[in-house]
Amino acid sequence: MSDKSTREIDAMKSCHHEEKNGQDQSSRLKVGFVLARSFTLSAFAMFVDTLRLASDEQDRSGRVRADWQVLGSTRHLIASSCGVQVAPTSDFVDPSRFDYIVVVGGLLNREEPVDRETVAFLKLADAKKIPLLGVCTGTFILAEAGMMANHDVCVSWLHAKAFRDRFPDLSVRSDRIFNLDRRRGSCAGGSSAADMAAALVRRHISPEAERNALEVLQIEKARSHLEVQPRRPLYEEYKDSRLRAVMIMMEQHLDGDMPIAQLAASVGVTRRQLERIFEKEAGMSPARAYAKVRLERAKVLLAQTKLPMIDIAMDVGFHTASQFTRSFKREFGQTPSRVRSTLMGVG
Repeated sequence: MSDKSTREIDAMKSCHHEEKNGQDQSSRLKVGFVLARSFTLSAFAMFVDTLRLASDEQDRSGRVRADWQVLGSTRHLIASSCGVQVAPTSDFVDPSRFDYIVVVGGLLNREEPVDRETVAFLKLADAKKIPLLGVCTGTFILAEAGMMANHDVCVSWLHAKAFRDRFPDLSVRSDRIFNLDRRRGSCAGGSSAADMAAALVRRHISPEAERNALEVLQIEKARSHLEVQPRRPLYEEYKDSRLRAVMIMMEQHLDGDMPIAQLAASVGVTRRQLERIFEKEAGMSPARAYAKVRLERAKVLLAQTKLPMIDIAMDVGFHTASQFTRSFKREFGQTPSRVRSTLMGVG
């Protein structure tokens, strides 16, 4: 074949692909992303790449069947929690241009994760009945703006207590990976962002487009909204059902208000019997296990919040900051203040 013929064929292919990219623009799945300050990069990347790969064949990345924009009140770079920055690609335009607005959250200890213009835009989208999806802690942003009332909320088990504490009147669950509830959606973040995006692709584009995206992402199959969040709590390490049940109760009473005798009675054994079970299975006493559960929770609070040390201490059942500090250092080998500065990248 001559060089001229090859060039003509390549030109025809290019022209065909451009026509395909431009065809039936109104029917494309259109998604606008709002990124919080210190947003989670992995959740955003998994969501947008699922759309990108579903939009075109193989890995060509054309915006054929889907389109997406990163929206912002300014074009300033937005830093993710890992430091990588992303530039908005569009100002806040009419939200009716999009089928969904996706709010990607991140670190909970970040003050004012979005500005007032962003909240106003989200409220305008809500008024225009555009579905709003909270990814990772993006659900906190929607709830703070008063837009999650009368909707089930799905958050990571890691953030469930923080959500309940901040929004006690809202219904929240931390067992499912994502939820699509009428004009709201929420997901735990991480890889579940791809599962939620795949559900939208399947609904608005096709199962074939979903399959193409997942194959390129090396995901065997998208998980449904009924999938349980993967996690490894302390109690999963043990086989004895009584020990596991007691440790679950410990996690549910992090203020330390459950006496060991009451924990034992809840599983039909005496305190001494429970102590023998714990020593045999866990190599520690129930009291030691209870303290460990509470201190692990304190470590999470140190990383995710700016609560004063005494508030964290009382939240996990210690009556004084000094008592809390001694126990924490005995467990982790460092003081709470040192752990906090390390986790937050200070000092």
